[in-house]
Amino acid sequence: MSETGVNQLAARAVELLRRRWFLQDCSVGLGAIAAASLMAAEGRAGGVHEDVRPAGPLAPRQPHFAPKAKRVIYMFQAGAPSHLELFDPKPELTRRNGQLPPAELLQGYRAAFINPKSALLGPKFSYVKHGQCGMELSEVLPHTGAIADDLCLIRSMQTDAVNHAPAQIMMNTGSQQFGRPGIGAWTLYGLGSESQDLPGFVVLTSAKGTSGGASNYGCGFLPTMYGGIPFRSKGDPVLYLSNPPGIDTETQRASLDALQQLNQLALQSAGDPEIAARVQSYEMAFRLQTSAPELMDIGSESKETLQRYGISDPNEANFARNCLLARRLAERGVRFVQLFHEVWDQHGNLTGGVRKNAEDTDRPSAALVQDLKERGLLQDTLIVWGGEFGRTPMVQGGSDGRDHHNRCYSLWLAGGGIRGGTVWGATDELGFNVAENPVHVHDLNATLLHLLGLDHTRLTWRFQGRDYRLTDVHGKVVDGILA
Repeated sequence: MSETGVNQLAARAVELLRRRWFLQDCSVGLGAIAAASLMAAEGRAGGVHEDVRPAGPLAPRQPHFAPKAKRVIYMFQAGAPSHLELFDPKPELTRRNGQLPPAELLQGYRAAFINPKSALLGPKFSYVKHGQCGMELSEVLPHTGAIADDLCLIRSMQTDAVNHAPAQIMMNTGSQQFGRPGIGAWTLYGLGSESQDLPGFVVLTSAKGTSGGASNYGCGFLPTMYGGIPFRSKGDPVLYLSNPPGIDTETQRASLDALQQLNQLALQSAGDPEIAARVQSYEMAFRLQTSAPELMDIGSESKETLQRYGISDPNEANFARNCLLARRLAERGVRFVQLFHEVWDQHGNLTGGVRKNAEDTDRPSAALVQDLKERGLLQDTLIVWGGEFGRTPMVQGGSDGRDHHNRCYSLWLAGGGIRGGTVWGATDELGFNVAENPVHVHDLNATLLHLLGLDHTRLTWRFQGRDYRLTDVHGKVVDGILA
């Protein structure tokens, strides 16, 4: 073969590698989202059949098996809500209030801060039965009670960590170690996104957010494009989204077109795939300038809808507003929406703190479920509500506080594939240990993926010489809570 022929062959190989990288491995955050969205649009516009059009890295992908849910809204209540004040009635704990816990109960027990031999503390609130199922919930959760027949309440959750940051990270990533992908990232990696104008994984925070920070929703060792994108409550939803003074849409579009031409020349010359990613990042930012502000403007919602969620001021950043935004994101095809709300760490002022937190979260949480149900979205939207661990049956802070407790706690689920009106698992008479049907964090995560049509043992990523998964080497699907 002549030298010219060799050079032509080499050039063709480089071009193929560039294209392969662009279509399959573009992993630069918003740029990757744009790449997937633009390529999907091009495929449809060109009349290419869905099965044969080029698949971008975030294009929708087939699950392992038929899913019950298409999307997830995860209302993470950071700080650890007390199961004893909210979800798990304990008459015997009330009877033994002020007594020391049995010595055998404390053998091998690891407390976070308190002396384990502290006196027992009875629940601060009474319980009420709700719905046809007769689910018992705290008196401070009347709105949650109204949707009891749609809920699966798990009273037998367990985790390994006893402090907030590691427990939150474990809840969301399956490990106490930093650097693991969050469940939202795993979901996006497994299923891709159905949204063309918004990220596939959106994060909304209220109150203090989380002790674990971005590690709860990061991409870890997965490509960057799978990480959660935080939307801010004030100003631009994403930093630097608005045009600077003097720049209008037409001017920006002309600038982007010119930049694209220059970057294409650079790409042909240098062969650096980062240049292609940069172009796509600009394009997504351009599209977000329209889609993100429209999403965040809840003033277009009816007065009745705002009242239902408990929103008095549409511009006020709080948990209620984020719940309504979660519904709007679900309507727009966002695969995974995660709300973080850290207010539940009542080492003292347990009575007042839990009551206030319930007032802030009870109504909007229930409204979200009801709203989705009325719009026909609940049947394929999986809802999760809960924190990182529970609270001790023993007192802390005089007579009105509880310490961290990882041996048992409660959370609830609703929607896609969940058996409503169900209470799963039970704790002992003091709410100290799981007595029936334990559900470890790994089991919960395996179940969530299962409902999305993903086998947690098959959803893997090779890193540092071995295949990793959300559940590591653990986890089993909790069949008893499935519809």
